[in-house]
Amino acid sequence: MNAKGFETHDHAHCIASSLEVAENVCRQNGAQLTPIRRRVLEILLQKHSAMGAYEVLDHLREDGKSAQPPVAYRALDFLVSHGFVHRIERLNAFVACAHPGEQHAPCFLICRDCSTVAEAPGKPVADVVSQSALQLGFVVEKVSIEAEGLCPTCQEAQV
Repeated sequence: MNAKGFETHDHAHCIASSLEVAENVCRQNGAQLTPIRRRVLEILLQKHSAMGAYEVLDHLREDGKSAQPPVAYRALDFLVSHGFVHRIERLNAFVACAHPGEQHAPCFLICRDCSTVAEAPGKPVADVVSQSALQLGFVVEKVSIEAEGLCPTCQEAQV
């Protein structure tokens, strides 16, 4: 099974589908996907690599929006809190969720050469962590795993 980000897929469909899910989830939860929030999500969906808040801000400015840092941070906070975007701690950056609208424990695969970030199915890994923690009397509330290595494309380039 490939992680979205390293696999070839219909990227336009990927973006449209994720935006549709975000709109539906917001509508169901009474949350508002404002034009800025939607645009920030679109920016992150356009590539499968993580972006810092200031990089997102630069894209907003290229769109002609006179956005200041708090605008980008508020939009990113909203998107993270609703599960449409994940924060990649190691990179101090953000990436669009590959499974929006689903409850899941993300497992990120980060290419150290090209910075592509793929979100691998994390449920089995999260289950192992939770089971191990329970043996110690600890209850896990959130799991986020980040692994660094080489994506298939960068591996081929090194051969």
